Amino acid sequence: MPLLLKTRHIPNIITGLRILLVAPFLWTLLREQYDLALILFVIAGVSDALDGFLAKYFGWTSEIGGILDPIADKLLLMSAILALGWLNELPTWLVALVILRDLIIVGGAISYHFLIERLAATPLMISKFNTLLQLILVCTVIIHYGMVALPNGLLNALIYLTTLTTLWSGIAYVWQWSERAHARVR
Repeated sequence: MPLLLKTRHIPNIITGLRILLVAPFLWTLLREQYDLALILFVIAGVSDALDGFLAKYFGWTSEIGGILDPIADKLLLMSAILALGWLNELPTWLVALVILRDLIIVGGAISYHFLIERLAATPLMISKFNTLLQLILVCTVIIHYGMVALPNGLLNALIYLTTLTTLWSGIAYVWQWSERAHARVR
């Protein structure tokens, strides 16, 4: 049976292409080709905004899109943070904290889903802000090490602000899901 592509599939196709973009982005970043890595990172960011806009504006949302979009985002962001840590351009403790937070959130979501009830996860505002700061930090570090040296104070401020929001968002999710679980188990 032939696969029929329809306009409502466009957001998912864009998301799929973004997932495919992770490997060349990571390759260029690890080879310290910062200008190309930044271009690929920006293309991925624009594609994320575009597929989200199309899905919401035209109602082209889908269950698979709701799963693939955050996976694509996490793959890109985690690969960037891991690579920058590997290159010693982000502190190891920050890389570990970001990974630990995501593992706790995913583990908590899976546990809640299977032990309590189906989880309809919606991102918290602090988590959205944390993701934004992580994106800004990645772009800033790539620009700093690959193009134009930026003030160390700017990098340090972004690192510590990202650390703060990473901790805050992780604690907020654990708190929220613990409260929900406690209320449901009573």
